[in-house]
Amino acid sequence: MQLIGESLNVMSKKIGKALKERDPAPIQEEVKDQEARGMDYIDINLGPAKKDGTELMPWVVKTVQEVTELPLALDTSNIDAIAEGLKVYKATAQPPLINSIMARPERYEKMLPIAAEYNADFIALMWGPEGLPRDENERAALCVELLYAANEAGIANEKIWVDGIVTPVNIQQEQLVSLMNFYMMLQDIAPGAKSTCGLSNISNGPPAYLRPILNQTYMVMLERYGMYSVISDPLDEKLTAIAKGKHPEIVDVIQKAMDEPVDASQYEKELADYVKTVDVILGRKLYSDSWLEL
Repeated sequence: MQLIGESLNVMSKKIGKALKERDPAPIQEEVKDQEARGMDYIDINLGPAKKDGTELMPWVVKTVQEVTELPLALDTSNIDAIAEGLKVYKATAQPPLINSIMARPERYEKMLPIAAEYNADFIALMWGPEGLPRDENERAALCVELLYAANEAGIANEKIWVDGIVTPVNIQQEQLVSLMNFYMMLQDIAPGAKSTCGLSNISNGPPAYLRPILNQTYMVMLERYGMYSVISDPLDEKLTAIAKGKHPEIVDVIQKAMDEPVDASQYEKELADYVKTVDVILGRKLYSDSWLEL
C-alpha cells in the first residue's frame, strides 16, 4: 500500500503560518518527519490558494524538494498554481501527482492538457456535475467519462489514480459499501488504473479517539478490493505498520469478519475492536460513538 502523507496542509496552524510567512523551516521539518515515518508521497495541500497560489506553489515545491527525493502530490483547486508547480518540479523516481481532477468537464478539459504536458499522474476524483455519486454505478459512469477524456488527451490508464470518495461513517454509512463495490469493478472499467482515497474522511465527525480504528479497518477492507494507495495521517504509526504488512493478524481478522459475521468475544480486545468496526462499516450495525463498548 502506497501512503500519501496528508499533513503538509494549509489548515495546519504551524504549516499555514509558515506558508504565509514563506518560512521554509517548519515545512522542511514536516517533510523530513513524514519521510522518516514511512510516507511514499508528500501531499502539498494549499487549499483554494486563490490570492497567491501561482507564486506559492512553485516556492513550496522547491522548498520541499530541497530536503526529499520523494514524489510530490500537488493539491489545490487553483489550476494555474498546479501548472506553475509542475514547471519547477525536479524529476523524482515516480512522476508528480496532481490531486485532483474532478469528473466535471469544466475542470478536466483545462487540467488534462496540463497533466499530459508535464507527464504527471493524476487523481481522478469521482465528483461529478451533480456532486457526490449516489452509488457504485454512478461512480462507474463518471469514471468511464473522465478516463475516456484522459485517454483522448494521451494519458494512459496507468497514470490515473481513481478516487471514488470516502464518506463519513456517522452520516453516510451506506456509501462505504457502495465505494467498495465500485473498487471491485474498477479493473473491468479501467484496466491498469491505480486507486486512492482520502482515507481519514471515514472518521471525519466521530470522536478523535475512534478515528484510528476506523481509518485502519477501512484501509484493510479497501485494500482487499485492490486499493493501491491512501492519503493518510503520518502520525498514525499503527496504520502505517498495517499498510506495510507488519500486522498480518489484524488483516486476517478483518478479512474474516468481512466474509461472515464473527463473534467478537472470541478475540482479545484489540482484535475484537476490529471485528466490531467491520460490522459498523458494512452496515450490520448502525453507527454510534459507543459501538466498541457494545
